Amino acid sequence: MKSDIRVCSAWRETHDSPVYTLSDSCPDCGAVAENTAPAPFNPSDPHGEYRRSLKRRNR
Repeated sequence: MKSDIRVCSAWRETHDSPVYTLSDSCPDCGAVAENTAPAPFNPSDPHGEYRRSLKRRNR
């Protein structure tokens, strides 16, 4: 899944806060903009079982 909203890849070094854009580059500094969508769920994740059990334990 790919989002249309992108964030400046150099915002931690260059900007005070994240700079969001719809283009492929940052409008302020010209750095490459990267995808903001989280990684998709992967059922074959080898450590997924441990993460899910830890989540259940913390509830």
